[in-house]
Amino acid sequence: MTETSQPSPEKGSRLKRQIEGIIWTVFVVLLIRAFIVQAYTIPSGSMEDTLLPGDFVLVAKFIYGVEIPYTHLRFLDFYKPRRQEIVVFPFPLDPRKDFVKRCVAVAGDTVQIVHKRLYINGKPVHEPYATHKDPQEYPPVFVPRDTIAMKEYTQAWIQRQYLRNPGVRDNFGPVVVPPGHIFVMGDNRDYSLDSRFWGPLPVKYVKGRPFIIYFSWNPEPPLSQFWRKIRWRRLFKIVFWA
Repeated sequence: MTETSQPSPEKGSRLKRQIEGIIWTVFVVLLIRAFIVQAYTIPSGSMEDTLLPGDFVLVAKFIYGVEIPYTHLRFLDFYKPRRQEIVVFPFPLDPRKDFVKRCVAVAGDTVQIVHKRLYINGKPVHEPYATHKDPQEYPPVFVPRDTIAMKEYTQAWIQRQYLRNPGVRDNFGPVVVPPGHIFVMGDNRDYSLDSRFWGPLPVKYVKGRPFIIYFSWNPEPPLSQFWRKIRWRRLFKIVFWA
């Protein structure tokens, strides 16, 4: 009579511990990704030269509170986006895409752009990070001259009537940022689809704030020149205060 071999209790216990370890590892990774830190890749040049296409950044998601995944409900949101901070958020017109822009104004601020120069509450803003790469200047859609015209202009802006109108790129406003919203713009001002076109951004949409470039890949050089594709000087560059 042959004896059938039975798995030893010790092997079964070891396998159970390994499975539990994998499950806990996946759980911790998902927890970190959902609430603490998440990696993003910069897809376009709208934030040049602060962030470049091919920059891989880590985003601190807990800065503006902890959000319940797949909702806009958050708690511990004591800190709100401030002027000049770079923020990550889902594009309001297509939430499947994440955008990276700079908050230039908060609720209650009056925003105006005159000849490509940004004014907040009637004062010009010093913006060493902003670039203008197109010498052409588009004339304004129209310039509000009184309170009624300003309200009409603001309402049209909130309703995204200027979405495809280049006239708001270089000369815009004035508008007042509504409560619970911020005004965001790309640092590459002439090539950025931002609040000038699609309106104010709800604060609840903000996911977090980039704090470091952990890798940077230049798509232009051929793959045969691999060493040139890596932007070595940008590795581990801090952008939290950029």
